[in-house]
Amino acid sequence: MTLLLAGDIGGTKTILQLVEAKREESKAAVELRNLYENRYSSHDFPDLVPIVNKFLEEATEKLGEKQQPEKACFAIAGPVVNNTVKLTNLPWMLDAKLMEKELDISQISLINDFEAVGYGILGLTPDDLETLQPGEPLADAPIAVLGAGTGLGQCFLIRGAGAIRVYSTEGGHTDFAPRSELEFHLLQYLLTKHSIDRVSVERVVSGMGIVAVYQFLRDRQSATESPEIGDVVRQWEKEVGSSEITVDPGAVIGKAALEKSDRLCEQTLEMFVGAYGAEAGNLALKLLPYGGVYVAGGIAGKILPLMKSGSFMEAFNRKGRMRPLLEKVPVHIVLNPQVGLIGAAIRASNL
Repeated sequence: MTLLLAGDIGGTKTILQLVEAKREESKAAVELRNLYENRYSSHDFPDLVPIVNKFLEEATEKLGEKQQPEKACFAIAGPVVNNTVKLTNLPWMLDAKLMEKELDISQISLINDFEAVGYGILGLTPDDLETLQPGEPLADAPIAVLGAGTGLGQCFLIRGAGAIRVYSTEGGHTDFAPRSELEFHLLQYLLTKHSIDRVSVERVVSGMGIVAVYQFLRDRQSATESPEIGDVVRQWEKEVGSSEITVDPGAVIGKAALEKSDRLCEQTLEMFVGAYGAEAGNLALKLLPYGGVYVAGGIAGKILPLMKSGSFMEAFNRKGRMRPLLEKVPVHIVLNPQVGLIGAAIRASNL
């Protein structure tokens, strides 16, 4: 048994988990047992080290004996370079080597939060997944992961030499590719509205993308805007770019679409889900991931009935003469919101 520390570090909250790991015969397989978990407000601390010290003190008191992890991995919402990272939304500069000395932990790894999601795929059970397309899975094939949330994360997993490695990408920043006259108008709308010379797929397939599609359909008067949702969107439009956002129009739009209480919101999510499925299919064409495409991120699980309605998979498979290839690719939605924390623990076990 190995004692591990896993963390999911965001600008708002930090979640830490103390895990006992048992390595199975296959190097890629590890059994994890959660011993203690807690969450903290990131802004209440000057650095990550004081949070970890407080967490280990609490774990020691809770479990009745001193808890000193051998290895640790922290998933960070920010770019990691040479095991160091400057957080985007916090005045923290983290250096794994310094933290190893300060915390007396032999090995610490800092990884991007979506890379952690990639590792977390390896620790999921069938109950953590909703299968949209069973496909024809191959055990030694690549695995693709994408997830729309604040942005659009993408990564992939490759098996080799008895292990599985996760590779980060910036695929969410590739060009948005319109597939219809309506989407061409959306592209032109975004180019003009933001005075930019290109539109990334993340501008459409993300939380901000939901709002962008809503604004586009509203401004072309595709359906009548309800006063309640209009007020939320206008409040967000006033606050965007400021240090404090008090409303979440994407969540409000998604909820109304699920409830079928607002036609403009329904149209927004129809367009969003189609674009999401098309981008998932684009990623699948590039990797031929017969190990599976896993749709993670904070949005898919919240709009699950819409993701299962058929439009996502139709857009995924609508790739002309490549359709027969994509119909063989398994496609799953990740339902477990702690997939990144699971991935951090798996990564720590592999150090």
